[in-house]
Amino acid sequence: MEVKIVDYGISPDSKEYYISFKVSGIDYETLNKLLERLTEDVTERSGELYIKLYFKKEYFPLGSHEAKYKLEDYIAREEIEMMAYLSSLLED
Repeated sequence: MEVKIVDYGISPDSKEYYISFKVSGIDYETLNKLLERLTEDVTERSGELYIKLYFKKEYFPLGSHEAKYKLEDYIAREEIEMMAYLSSLLED
């Protein structure tokens, strides 16, 4: 399983901060388990999951002052945290 941030920012429609993740390298069974267990905004395209998380401005991890100087580190941390979260959902 591979998790990558594919987009982030402020939604033009809702004006909410968001991060979009792409989850790839998963089999059909894993994909279906995640679709059943995820409560976030999630879609499936060509065997890959796209998850969109929304944040209040004060909790948006990529919008902090520190993130502006170490954005790659913050992106990597968010990808690792999402991987851990998804792995926990797959535990039976």
